[in-house]
Amino acid sequence: MAAKKIFGWVILLAGLVLIFWTVFTSYTIFTAQKEVPQIFKVEELTKTLPQEEGDTDVESQMREMIKEQFSEMLPSEFLPRLLNLIVWSIFAGIAIFAGSHISSLGIKLIKNT
Repeated sequence: MAAKKIFGWVILLAGLVLIFWTVFTSYTIFTAQKEVPQIFKVEELTKTLPQEEGDTDVESQMREMIKEQFSEMLPSEFLPRLLNLIVWSIFAGIAIFAGSHISSLGIKLIKNT
């Protein structure tokens, strides 16, 4: 009986440690004290578009201006950072869910003895 109770307390504490670790790590990530784990990465690509025949200097300047405006509105690092935050949030939710189930198993072991 005592072994079940001790094992229940160990499982309960393991679940609580998992929950508190996840919450603390999420806090440090969302307060920008720690960087988000990089799952999605963007490699810088420099691609030059071939100029079409009859392409004037004005058209190429317009292309460059439009390209600059898009890069100002939506920086290249925005989408990977957003995706990494979403993936971390999903992982944190799963970890908290698992920690709560582990803790509930420990509580059941403690109560049944």
